Amino acid sequence: MKLKRSSGILLHITSLPGKFGIGDIGPNAYKFLNFLKRSGHTYWQILPVNPTDGIYQHSPYSSHSAFAGNPLLISPELLEQEGYIRLSDFSVPSEIKAEKVIFDSVENYKRKLLDTAFNTFSNQEQEDSDYLEFCEKHGQWLENYALYLALRKKYHKANWVDWPKELRDRDPEAMEAVREELKEEVDKEKFIQFIFFSQWSQFMQEAHKAGIKIFGDVPFYINHDSADCWANPEFFKLDREKQPTHVSGVPPDMFSKTGQLWGTPVYDWQELQRREYEWWIDRLRQNLLLFDVLRIDHFRAFAAYWEVPAEEKTAIHGKWQETPGMDFFKVVKEKFPKMPFIAEDLGLLDQPVYDLMEAYNFPGMKVLQFAFGDTNRENPYLPYNHVFNSIVYTGTHDNNTTRGWFHESGKDTRQHLEKYLGIKVSEENVHKVLHRVALQSTSAVAIVPLQDITGLGGEAKMNIPGSNSGNWSWRATAEDIPEEKTGELFSLNELFGRISY
Repeated sequence: MKLKRSSGILLHITSLPGKFGIGDIGPNAYKFLNFLKRSGHTYWQILPVNPTDGIYQHSPYSSHSAFAGNPLLISPELLEQEGYIRLSDFSVPSEIKAEKVIFDSVENYKRKLLDTAFNTFSNQEQEDSDYLEFCEKHGQWLENYALYLALRKKYHKANWVDWPKELRDRDPEAMEAVREELKEEVDKEKFIQFIFFSQWSQFMQEAHKAGIKIFGDVPFYINHDSADCWANPEFFKLDREKQPTHVSGVPPDMFSKTGQLWGTPVYDWQELQRREYEWWIDRLRQNLLLFDVLRIDHFRAFAAYWEVPAEEKTAIHGKWQETPGMDFFKVVKEKFPKMPFIAEDLGLLDQPVYDLMEAYNFPGMKVLQFAFGDTNRENPYLPYNHVFNSIVYTGTHDNNTTRGWFHESGKDTRQHLEKYLGIKVSEENVHKVLHRVALQSTSAVAIVPLQDITGLGGEAKMNIPGSNSGNWSWRATAEDIPEEKTGELFSLNELFGRISY
C-alpha cells in the first residue's frame, strides 16, 4: 500500500451526534464527511461495524458475525426517506440521551423501527430486485447468519453449543426443517442486512465524492458464540462437543502479572492453510466492500499467538504458537494486490513480527502518548524515530483523551514532554500541542481522535481496556464538531503538507 502525506480524524459512527440515541449512517454522517473535506482531511477512521451485543457490553470488537453489519447503525431518517416507516409513528424513549449511548434503550427502539420496515417490505406487491441481488451476492454468509440469529432468538440467546445436538452439529435434515419453521424471522434478518448494506453503500459513495477515504478496523479473533464459528467449526480448535480446546489471550507482562485471557477460540491454522485461507480471504473481501483501508487488530498474531488451554482461569500457562503469516499474506497479496492494510503493531513484538511487516511493507502505528516519559532513545514512538510508512496518532480509542492523559500523567512524563518540545505545556493546550506534533511528524498519515481536535477531557474516553462497564458509549455533541474551525484545521493541514487532494 502506497501512502500519501495526509491526515484524518478518528471517530466511531456510534459517537456521532443525533436525536436517536446513537450515531448512525444518516444525515449526520454526511455532515461529518463535509466537515472532513472542508478541514483538509483525507481519512475518517472508525471502529468495526459488525453487530454488537449487550452480553459483550456492545464492544465493536466482540461480535456474533465477522461479515454482517450492525443494525444499530441504520439511519431512521433514511428508512423514512426510503418509504419503509413514518418516524411520526414512533416516539424516542425519554431515557435516550444525547451525550451517551444507552444501548438497551436504543436497541429496543430501533428494533421496533426495523420490524415495521420489514412489514412494509413484506407487503410489497412485487419482489425487490435489489434485495434479491443482495441476497445472492452475500448468500455465502447471509443464510447462516440469519438462521443463527433466528435460532438464537428461539433458544433465548443460548450459545449455539447448547442448542439441540442436531442443530449444533448442523444435521442437514434438521437444518432444512428449522429453515422452514423460522422462515419469517430469517427473512427479516436478511432484510435488515440489506438495509444496512444499502445505506452503507450510499454513505461510501458520498465519502468518495467528497474525496474522503473510510479507514476501518478488523478484529483478529471472533467469538465462539457466533454464526462464523457455528457454520465453520473446522477452522477453530474445538472438541467433539464443539467447545474450545484452547482460547486466546496475551502473556503476563509489566502491566499484568497473569496476562490477559480473552477467551475466544483460536484458529486451526493447519486447516485454514489446507483450504488456502478461504474463510479469511472472504472476510477481508467483505471488509473491503465496507472500507477503503483496513487496520488489522492484534497483527502480531499473524506471526505467533498466545494459546491458553481452555480450562485455565488465567493466561499464565499459555504458550506461543507460530502462525503461517508469510504464506497467508502471500495468498492475500494474490487476491488483493494493493494490500490496503495497516498493522496494529502495538504491544509485545518480536523479530518475526517485524520480518512479516517488512516483507509486505505494512505501515505500522506510532502513538504519541507512548512517546513521553520513556527517554530511551530507541523508543519507537518518539517523533524522531517515526518513519514515513506509518500512521501517527495522538492516541487511539484504547487511550485516554490527550487532555485526560496529561491530567493523569506523572511529573517525569510532563517534564520530558516540555523538555522535548521546548515550550510550556498545560492541560489547556496539550491537545493542540500533540495535534501539531502529529502533523509535523514524518509519518505519512496523521490521525487525531475528535476528542483531541476539540480538547475534551477524560470524561470523553471511548474505552478503558480491561474494564467491563461504561465503554463504547461516548458521543460527540454538535458543538464537539467545530464547524467554525474548519479554516484553521485546513491551514494546519496545508502548513504541514497534509492536503492530499
